[in-house]
Amino acid sequence: MTPDQYCEDKAAKSGSSFYASFRFLPADKRRAITALYAFCREVDDVVDETHDDSVARQTLAWWRGEIDQMYAGNPQHPVTKALLPAVKAFDLQREHFLEIIDGMQMDLDVPRYNAFKDLQLYCYRVASVVGILAAGIFGYQDRKTLKYAHDLGIAFQLTNIIRDVGEDIRRGRVYLPIEELQRFNVPMDDLVNYRETEQFKALMEFQIDRAEQFYDQALAQLPAIDRKNQRCGLIMAAIYRTTLKEIRLDGAQKVLNQRLSLGGARKIWLAWKAWWQNR
Repeated sequence: MTPDQYCEDKAAKSGSSFYASFRFLPADKRRAITALYAFCREVDDVVDETHDDSVARQTLAWWRGEIDQMYAGNPQHPVTKALLPAVKAFDLQREHFLEIIDGMQMDLDVPRYNAFKDLQLYCYRVASVVGILAAGIFGYQDRKTLKYAHDLGIAFQLTNIIRDVGEDIRRGRVYLPIEELQRFNVPMDDLVNYRETEQFKALMEFQIDRAEQFYDQALAQLPAIDRKNQRCGLIMAAIYRTTLKEIRLDGAQKVLNQRLSLGGARKIWLAWKAWWQNR
């Protein structure tokens, strides 16, 4: 199996909406973005699938060393081997890959977030940085596009947090800021017992409103000159924002006990529609 095939399999098996948008890209950009996505999956899986905390930390440390190896021109892992041509072709910066690993490390080091500004650092590392790298692969002429990518990454991660509240609690993680739980009178006991209260619904409506604001802010900042090149991000925005709207329509508090997901056919339709609108 070649490094590119390894990354393709990793992306396809994830079932992510991101993978649905890759098929519209030229071959070189598709290989690059697929390798980037496979890297994100690899380091995310370290935290999600490794039950021994010390092993997870050691593995993340190994990945930091592997990034150094990649930038020295001697990658060992199939993902970094696939990434190496993209690093050179699209001028991807080493510190961005290390920031992503730092974000994954936060899942080991930070059990709770006191305020949204604290959570925002996490969102920046695990999502905005990925968006900035992706924007470089897609191509841009106006540097304001990087601000768009930053805010769109925040919007995507907030959507993930909203969608996965129940699933994250079952993993022992709560990303909802403590200050906001207190403001909406939602005790931790309600979360760990999956109680769909009116207070929790109000809290989630607030979370959805904030995510929507980041989508609005991001899309308003995308320069017209770069819309065509950034179509993959716009496809993702269409899919993720539709997911957010469906969560609101379904009753925002239900995220405690179910994980809403759009069907494959609907994702393809949304992807095609967004691609056509931004051609």
